[in-house]
Parts: sequence; C-alpha cells; structure tokens
Amino acid sequence: MRQSHQGPSSCGRCARRKSGDESHKRGLDTKLHLAVDVHGLPLRAIVTAGATADCSQADVLIEGVDAGALLADRAHDTNRILAHCRRRGIEPVIPWQRNRKVPRQHDRQLYRRRHRVENAFLHLRRWRGIAMRHAKNAASFLAAIHIRCLMPWCDNS
Repeated sequence: MRQSHQGPSSCGRCARRKSGDESHKRGLDTKLHLAVDVHGLPLRAIVTAGATADCSQADVLIEGVDAGALLADRAHDTNRILAHCRRRGIEPVIPWQRNRKVPRQHDRQLYRRRHRVENAFLHLRRWRGIAMRHAKNAASFLAAIHIRCLMPWCDNS
C-alpha cells in the first residue's frame, strides 16, 4: 500500500464540495416553472431546485392572474390544484393521471392550445446562455430568463 506524502488539495473545486456549494446552486440542476397568457407571452417565471415537483409551484404561478382556464400537463393533476382552480372560478384543463381511481374529463380542444406554453419554453432556450445554463447561480439564471421573457412583449408592442 502506497501512502501519499502530499498535503491537502488546494484546488477550489474540493473546497467548494466541502462548503456545500453544490452544482444545483449554480443553476445546473434547476427547474424552470413558467406561466404564459393566451398568446403564449410569459407572465411569470420561477426557478427552483431540480428535484422540486412541478405541482408545488402552480399556486404561486397563477396567483393574481385573471384566467378563464388553466392549461397544464399531467404533472399538475392534483386535488390541491383542482380545488384552487374551483375556488377562483378557473376551468382546469389538465389530463388526468393514470393512477387516479376516478378519471376526470377535460376539454381536449382547449388542451390543444397548450403548445403555446411549450413554444414559450422553446423561445427561452434559443438563447444559448439559458439552454446551456451558463449562469453561476440561480439568481443570475432567473435574471437571464426575465430578460429573455421581455423580448416577445417588446415585439408585440
């Protein structure tokens, strides 16, 4: 067995690992939650850790937004979100998850317009800095997203 006679490593990467400054704090393991209007223009963006469930941020995203319908994917099919929509008079257009005991119906024609949400994400990812997560922390990443979200609003003005 060979022993190393070198002292502790002086590289910055090892020091960061010990200090708890992991990659998810740099924006690499983050999740973007986005609310858009009927035209696909971004209204609100939230950045969370990558392990955060999509449905946990829905209340924050739709708070204060005057909408007739909420178009979301299966990840948002929770009783809490459905109850929140009913209280506010919003029609939930969310396909039911396969594990639901009693399937619910949703407006399939209206759900087809959900592609505008996906298009908003594609619009954001056209910026290389957002797509490749060049930001060093989550605040910088969110700032880049806010700047990019302004672009479609300026084009429509």
